[in-house]
Amino acid sequence: MSNLSMFCLTLKPEHESLIRLLNYIPVGLGNNKFSNNFLNDKSGVNISDKNTYYGEYTFHYWIWKNYLNQIKTEWVGFCQYRKFFFTELYDESNITFDKIKKFAIKEVKNSKEFDCILGNQFYVNNYKLIKIIKNHLLKFVQNPKKIFRKNERTIKFHFDLFHGKGNLDAAIDLLDDKNREDFRKFVSTRVSFNPHNMFICKKECLTDYYETIFPWFQKCEKIFGFKDLKGYGLQRIYGFLAERFLSYWFLKNHKVKELPIIVKDLSDYKPL
Repeated sequence: MSNLSMFCLTLKPEHESLIRLLNYIPVGLGNNKFSNNFLNDKSGVNISDKNTYYGEYTFHYWIWKNYLNQIKTEWVGFCQYRKFFFTELYDESNITFDKIKKFAIKEVKNSKEFDCILGNQFYVNNYKLIKIIKNHLLKFVQNPKKIFRKNERTIKFHFDLFHGKGNLDAAIDLLDDKNREDFRKFVSTRVSFNPHNMFICKKECLTDYYETIFPWFQKCEKIFGFKDLKGYGLQRIYGFLAERFLSYWFLKNHKVKELPIIVKDLSDYKPL
């Protein structure tokens, strides 16, 4: 029996059989009609009405409030219908469903040296310069040294560029005393983070994480709200904040192992 409960989040009901073939737990989010074999974020105590803005974190809230005691495995993980933790790096251009079955993580082995698994680092300073200049020329003109100094293109700079200048600082100001200045230093000095809001951790780690991030989100709602969040960069600002905070929080509080995250959409395969 596996020591890992892996929840696979999807927007599409037709992914059920494929997710089950991976021995993952199917989670249906959004407004499509899912079978009773899916977990969702709409029953019990929930914030499913915020899914457009929170993304996968409406399901995390649901787990926190309704489901933690029902998880019997030592380890808990979260992936997506088009992103999977692989046990080794693999060429994304040549992935069959059988390869996903073979290499997607099924259990946690040799865990004495870590208590959390995150995806390999995403380096924001490697983002193609020509794309940044094309879409954000004025911001570069205002601070041209960042064109030439990659170490100046930090997580904070990247967030300001794509999700609204000053929004990250405004959110950090609302964090609790334990994390506020440490997180500010993290985003102001680092040029990489663990992406996609995907993680695997020991069950007991979840409560501490949820008890930190959701009260913070509640405070952030008072300044960002929902109705004025337009466009990709702002509509899911809570998810983008969580993505950066997740890296910081687990790296600060736990021993982290990194694994590659492979991008391959289950919709490319026929339901079985």
